[in-house]
Amino acid sequence: MKKLRLVSCLLILCSCSTYNSIDAFYNAHKEDDQVTAIRVPRFMLSMIGNISPEMKSLVGNTKDLRFMQFPSATEDRTRFLNQQMNGITGNSFIEVYRKNDQLKRNVVSIREKRDAVKEILIYNNNNTTGSFLYFNGDFDPVKVRQMAQNEEFQKMGDGLMGQFKANSTTPTPISPEN
Repeated sequence: MKKLRLVSCLLILCSCSTYNSIDAFYNAHKEDDQVTAIRVPRFMLSMIGNISPEMKSLVGNTKDLRFMQFPSATEDRTRFLNQQMNGITGNSFIEVYRKNDQLKRNVVSIREKRDAVKEILIYNNNNTTGSFLYFNGDFDPVKVRQMAQNEEFQKMGDGLMGQFKANSTTPTPISPEN
């Protein structure tokens, strides 16, 4: 009976912790209207390394890379998204950079394991659009802090969007004459 209670408690704790995760947020919002969601497969990470030399060294150690851009046009929506991100980063991430301007947010959070940074989460919301950029891998903490202070992660998000727009092809419709 004690073992059953212990297992039940563990299952409840696990289900609560996965609710506030990048996977849950990504899956909950990827189908929303006007959302751009990018999950980069490993074989495509080399393309992203061409954005800058710093990105090349960072991407070389990346196992999972995700980017999502979403509308945040109302104050209620902005508050909701800010609260969700706070829930994700609240307990298990360390904030290395935060800039608040009323409801606007620019936050860089990391999750460490020993002497390496394992996860990086960059969240931006300017009351019009919100975005997050997520890395999972093995990263140098000093380099991550420098990149956060120099706002290189924001530049990377813009570069990532540009890279995918440039590489995406829109199929040409077949005309009736062909």
